[in-house]
Amino acid sequence: MMRHAAKRLLMAVPTLLVLVTLTFFLMRLAPGGPFDRERSLPPEIEKALAAEYHLDESLPKQYLRYLGNLLQGDLGPSFQYEGFRVSELIATGLPVSLALGALAMGLALLIGGAMGILAALNHRRLPDYGVMSAALLGVSIPSYVVAPLLVLVFAIGLRWLPAGGWVTGRWSDLVLPVMALALPQISAIARLLRGSLLEVLQQPYLRTARAKGLSPAKVILRHALKPALMPLVSYLGPATAGILTGSVVVEQVFNLPGIGRYFVQGALNRDYTLVLGVVAVYGTMIVLFNFLVDLAYGALDPRIKTA
Repeated sequence: MMRHAAKRLLMAVPTLLVLVTLTFFLMRLAPGGPFDRERSLPPEIEKALAAEYHLDESLPKQYLRYLGNLLQGDLGPSFQYEGFRVSELIATGLPVSLALGALAMGLALLIGGAMGILAALNHRRLPDYGVMSAALLGVSIPSYVVAPLLVLVFAIGLRWLPAGGWVTGRWSDLVLPVMALALPQISAIARLLRGSLLEVLQQPYLRTARAKGLSPAKVILRHALKPALMPLVSYLGPATAGILTGSVVVEQVFNLPGIGRYFVQGALNRDYTLVLGVVAVYGTMIVLFNFLVDLAYGALDPRIKTA
């Protein structure tokens, strides 16, 4: 198992390298530059700025310079946030993004898991139809549509929650963003767990357990739930990627100071180093989470450890 884990970690290195390389060159191909203004700067100032940030060098040299700094943990200075390095901006925004993503994933697992179990235990009855109808609706509506609707209902209409912004320690600012991120994942998890649990419940060993007189709760918790979670664990990798990418839009809608908002602002302002830094952090988080999913396989199914 440890050899398999080490191989997966080594395979992540070229993946991250390709991701950073593509982002580096695609950002350079985009029209405009980091120091474009409504009023053009004098040529001598533009030349000095380009020399300061090594933008006067050839593209291959800039790329090799960036990789060398990245290997040393240096994400470079921000072109737009004067006086700040990219690592400082990410360190400021990362706690907000992590809190948003963790709460959204926890809420999705809790509610989506309960809905999936409820639907499976009431197969082809009213609760099953109700859960699946709600799940289909939730999957069909993306986060960038859900977010404004939640603001209209709960912030503007009912005035229960703030429409946006961030005050340190005021967790009510995260309620609507977490709901916007979690709702599509709740629907997907409910559908996935329902189908997996229905399949497991048809297995012969579970019919034997029921024949021996075990209560339905013990059959589910002791024998059915663990194998039914295998497809759900597989889904957690893409789900995390979906929450991370969805948070980019949600943070912008709710004006949260997370790294998703920095990514949007950096892309609009051609802040090359800021965009590259956010992509590197997001990529690393997704790779690490997929690695943890692989380890969870071994805990849920001992046959994977043996293999």
